[in-house]
Amino acid sequence: MDYATLKFIWWLLVGALLVGFAIMDGHDMGVGTLLPFVGKSDAERRVMINSIAPHWEGNQVWFVTAGGAIFAAWPFVYATAFSGFYFAMLAVLWALFFRPVGFDYRSKVADPRWRNFWDWGLFVGGSVPPIIFGVAFGNLFLGVPFHFDDSLRVTYTGGFFDLLTPFPLLCGVVSLAMLVSHGAHYLMLRTDGAIARRSRQAAIAFNLLLAATFALAGLWLALAIPGYVISNGGLPGAPSDPLAKQVVQQAGAWLANYQRYPATLCLPALAFAGIAAGLIATLKNKGGIAFIASSLACVGVIGTAGASLFPFIMPSSSHPQSSLTAWDATSSQFTLSVMLGVVVLFLPLVVVYTSWAYRVMRGKLTVSFIEQNSKSVY
Repeated sequence: MDYATLKFIWWLLVGALLVGFAIMDGHDMGVGTLLPFVGKSDAERRVMINSIAPHWEGNQVWFVTAGGAIFAAWPFVYATAFSGFYFAMLAVLWALFFRPVGFDYRSKVADPRWRNFWDWGLFVGGSVPPIIFGVAFGNLFLGVPFHFDDSLRVTYTGGFFDLLTPFPLLCGVVSLAMLVSHGAHYLMLRTDGAIARRSRQAAIAFNLLLAATFALAGLWLALAIPGYVISNGGLPGAPSDPLAKQVVQQAGAWLANYQRYPATLCLPALAFAGIAAGLIATLKNKGGIAFIASSLACVGVIGTAGASLFPFIMPSSSHPQSSLTAWDATSSQFTLSVMLGVVVLFLPLVVVYTSWAYRVMRGKLTVSFIEQNSKSVY
């Protein structure tokens, strides 16, 4: 397989892993975000926790695999992102610390103060990562202040608070709304009674919020944020060298791929269709259909961001020539080939095992079940 094709395949695979993370671990985070608000009693909150606790560690595989794929397939991106977004990544890590401890130890002590603390800890672990991931994506459209020297050592010249500008914060809201609505649909599917009713109300609110913020972000991107264009060099099959090209900024450039490749218009259309279908299914109290619809919305939202950026992965605002693309930020052809073989072998196993696990643990969780099995459940 030629080098250019491998580069494009790995762009698709990393995107697929991010989508898998959003769908599988995203509903866990959405449930965690809703925990202090949808669950009005300790028993109700235990129902919510037990709907995701058996699966959340397995779902983290998508997150870990996506990070590993970026490290191996896009080493320049990995090095630059972890330098530029260092404190943001630490904030994600610190937030995620609450999840294993909260799931495993919350119900081991009956003190309401103990359990309330871990409920809010799970809220932090569910809400902070989506916001930061969305903010990070928003900053990619604005460009990140970094550059490479002649020996390809990277220097980041921005600060943490420079990331928190209005457009990236809006993208953070899009990301949070997407995953919270997804989590609310999952609760509709797995619970009944008062929890399901409150989850339905939350799903309606966050679906509307997602539709509004996603549309606003698209308009903002089209009208007010110039994109990046490779003006010279940067050929798909060329050796990976971020400095072997020229990059300029142009108004409306982030929409150019939709004119160049009309099929990509299916992605924003899928996002809005998934949101609309999820809202209709929620109004009709069809939790399973709503969950499938919000999964498709995740594909559409993340796919729209990727299609708009392509071939850029991490543009540089301070030194556009240093911008990282799918053509010049990759590992060697041999590395990409070996990794592709590994993915072809192991990814289907992950999908099959995950499907089996969810099938075994399907069905409704109720407050009475939690009360009858208080000592054996989370």
